[in-house]
Amino acid sequence: MKILGLDPGTATTGYGIIESDGKDFSLVAYGCIKTAAGTQHSTRLAEIYDDVTAILKKYQPEVIAVEQLFFAKNQKTAFSVGQARGTLLLAIEKCGCVLKEFTPLQVKQCLVGYGKADKKQVQKMVQLTLGLDKIPKPDDAADALAIAIACGQTKTWV
Repeated sequence: MKILGLDPGTATTGYGIIESDGKDFSLVAYGCIKTAAGTQHSTRLAEIYDDVTAILKKYQPEVIAVEQLFFAKNQKTAFSVGQARGTLLLAIEKCGCVLKEFTPLQVKQCLVGYGKADKKQVQKMVQLTLGLDKIPKPDDAADALAIAIACGQTKTWV
């Protein structure tokens, strides 16, 4: 099963693609969709949509896992990330793929076994689970891989 994990953001959206049978995991690709600061917000959302659509066409995942928003102290940031997330959901709906959503707590529990694990612990588990020489960078891409792994471990698409 090919799984695409997405970590939404307006400036940077992380993506990670893995292959999983629910037990074993292998890396396919990872990276980030970046948009330029100072660019009109609607233009940034269009860029995110276009780039994630290209990723969907290139890798053709069967399942897409997206991180759900958590409560943010900064309302402006929360709204901006929410709009980026909505853009991702639209692209996913248009491609007809299975969508699964995970909270940060669920991802941490799946990978580390502890919902309040820190970012370094989660990243280390991504590295170990995928058999990588080093932790994937940047952080947004590592987070997206963690979301994909959580989806693969829970087999929520079945």
